Amino acid sequence: MSDNKTVAVGLSGGVDSSVAVILLREQGYEVTGVHMHLTEGDSSEDARRVAEFLDIPFYDIDMRDAYRDRIVEYIRSDYAMGRTPNPCVRCNRELKFGLFWDRALEAMGNCDYFATGHYAHVERDETTGRYLLRKGQHGDKDQAYFLSLLSQEQLGRVIFPLGDLEKPRVREIAGKAGLFTAQKRESQDLCVGEYRQFITAGKGPGDFVDRVGTVLGRHQGIEQYTVGQRRGLNIAAGYPVYVTAIDRENNRVVVGPDDDLLTRELVVCGINWGAVQEPELPYRTNGKIRYRDKAAPCAIEKREGDRYFIRFDEPKRAVTPGQLAVFYDDRGFVEMAGFIEG
Repeated sequence: MSDNKTVAVGLSGGVDSSVAVILLREQGYEVTGVHMHLTEGDSSEDARRVAEFLDIPFYDIDMRDAYRDRIVEYIRSDYAMGRTPNPCVRCNRELKFGLFWDRALEAMGNCDYFATGHYAHVERDETTGRYLLRKGQHGDKDQAYFLSLLSQEQLGRVIFPLGDLEKPRVREIAGKAGLFTAQKRESQDLCVGEYRQFITAGKGPGDFVDRVGTVLGRHQGIEQYTVGQRRGLNIAAGYPVYVTAIDRENNRVVVGPDDDLLTRELVVCGINWGAVQEPELPYRTNGKIRYRDKAAPCAIEKREGDRYFIRFDEPKRAVTPGQLAVFYDDRGFVEMAGFIEG
């Protein structure tokens, strides 16, 4: 039981956050719904309908200024630098579990915890006092990946009620409660859906080149491409070609065969330590280089300043600067996370 603790649930208007409210009330929490209003076209009506149906207080928190200043500018900057941004990760750390929480508190007064519909777990290690983030039970949703940069302070106030559930069970709970969200279609993160309007920050058209610098064609701006991309290149090389690197300084996009995308080594910076504090190196762990990647054995071999050098046992394909690398122990706890350098 919660002993009547208070919790603010981030309501998106989808099935996951709706069911989070139901589960938390069953556990005895006093629940308030809060919606993170990000863009001019954002509608909070579904979130408001959920709150009305479940008879909980509701606040629509205007975050448009912060979203524009912190997330939109980050997207533009990374594309202009030849990187591929990960706004979901940045938004979670800086807005959803940061400034949004602060503004929600201003609107509703004191509150003990913040909850969302993410499929993840948080628990406290009584020996070290650290809060540990772990993958949820939903096999298709490693949402710990997108939460892996949260600070200890942020993890200490968060609850993830869906951590032990699979999506069909969540929909079943919503259906039994009579929620209109029960069969609502899965939605993409708002940042993902609006990428293209921000991709205007590069130097304009330039050359496609191969690994030795031979010009193969013209590109439409480095911000339109990402490492591993094959579609939309329109290059007649006599074999399938992929983007293998972005040369920002010379405004070139380097292309080559699939084998050119394979590497065992990468550099990660901006590290956030999770289940472990900085260990002695070399350190064995399991890493993934993007959300849909499968965690694979690797070693953190050395450190230079805030840069950590990683070597995988087997090659990884299309290591992409700007994306997040996340490292897990054998139980699924996040050990560390940081951005791939490039």
